[in-house]
This record gives sequence, structure tokens and C-alpha cells, in this order.
Amino acid sequence: MTQLRVREAATFLGVSEDTVRRWIEKGTITAGTDASGRRVLEGTEVARLARELAVTPELHGQTASSARNRFTGLVTRVVQDTVMAQVELQCGPYRVVSLMSSEAAQELGLEPGRVASAVVKATQVVIETGPEPARPAPAVARGDA
Repeated sequence: MTQLRVREAATFLGVSEDTVRRWIEKGTITAGTDASGRRVLEGTEVARLARELAVTPELHGQTASSARNRFTGLVTRVVQDTVMAQVELQCGPYRVVSLMSSEAAQELGLEPGRVASAVVKATQVVIETGPEPARPAPAVARGDA
């Protein structure tokens, strides 16, 4: 199981370390100690809390789509030439960049400060992780042969 220090959990949850410590005291999230006596949280617990805390603002009006990954935020930048436009949205802590035709960007009225949603439907999503911490080798039973 992945264990996270309080600082790491705070980073992933988008809150201060003090907030994580208060949540531990309140029982909102459970913490333990590692072999060095440091306070750690199980990665699965942090992931559970991150899902509970996630609030995606909705656009007004009714929409329907088969895509399940919707990031609503503010347009922060639009760079366009005669053919293509690069549109950047800030969706909470996430920056989402979309490339589209200049015509589409103009028709949508995309400009800094406009509320918009980036809807993602992908057949391939790349997931990356950091290096795994070194783990002790399992004990091997030895007997006389």
C-alpha cells in the first residue's frame, strides 16, 4: 500500500498541512505511523477523500454526452492565427489546453474570463507515477539441505 506523509496528502488534496492534521484529529481521515514513527496516511484514504471533496461546477442549461471527463473552469488565454487556436482553461488546480480551429474558437466566443468546459473522451490515457520507495526484501526461510 502507498503511504503518504501529511505534506504530500495536503498537496494532493489542495489544502494546508494544518487542515490535514485537523481532519486526522476530527476523524475525517485516518492516519498511522510508519517504521520511523512519522505520521502517514494510506493512499487509498487520501484518494477517497479527494473524490469526496471534488466539486465540479456545472454550466447552466441541460447537456448530454457520452464523455465522462468534464473539466469546467475559466478561459485564461486564447492564442489564434488564421487557421488554429490554442485555448487554455484553469479548472480548479488543473490547467487544460485545447487545440481547435480558429473558426470554432470564434463561434464559441472563447476569450479570457469566459466560463467553459473541456470535455475529454479518449481511447488512450497515459498514467505516470514517481519512483517507488525502496522496500525491504522478504525474509527467506533457510534450512539444512
